[in-house]
Amino acid sequence: MSDDETYLGLGEGEAAPDEHDTTSDASDRTETDLDENVSHRFDRLAPTDAERTVAGRPSREAVLQWWDDRFGIPPATFAEHTLWEKGNGKLWVLAGDAADPSDVEAVGMTFLRTRQEHWKPTTDAVQRFGDAATQNVIELKREEARRFAAGEDQSIDRWDGDWGYLIAAHELAGDRAILGVGLYVHGELRSMVPKGRRRDL
Repeated sequence: MSDDETYLGLGEGEAAPDEHDTTSDASDRTETDLDENVSHRFDRLAPTDAERTVAGRPSREAVLQWWDDRFGIPPATFAEHTLWEKGNGKLWVLAGDAADPSDVEAVGMTFLRTRQEHWKPTTDAVQRFGDAATQNVIELKREEARRFAAGEDQSIDRWDGDWGYLIAAHELAGDRAILGVGLYVHGELRSMVPKGRRRDL
């Protein structure tokens, strides 16, 4: 298995998805036939790829499948939530619904960044929904958790799972506390905790 396959969280023998395949399963439309993204407003994600109207925007189905494939978080976890895009690949999640489109500053909380090579979950998202994760969760020891929360990168050789974005957790008072998102490559866990959210534990 190549590093790229491992980084994407692919299993042995699985082929990486063709990110340049712009055809729709249900129509002959291509990306050039779709509308442009309006960067200053919120638009709800289309239910399926076949119903997309904006070029480069993922569907709700694709986003929920990603959370399931990557972290084992079932789509039903988000049943009462709506998903939105504002800007270039910045997805938001809202408990409930809102007018579509919406010209407001914020809707719910940031959820996922998608218009890049590897989709990246946000700290808010994993702290809110990470309790439901069953895979790609790295359990940190006390000192490791302290360093992670402070924004430090560290070598952790014992991890034998996928490379890429992981959910970092630490057992606290018998419960699993979700710390945030880490990027694991070449035996190193890089803390993705935003500077303004870093803490001294």
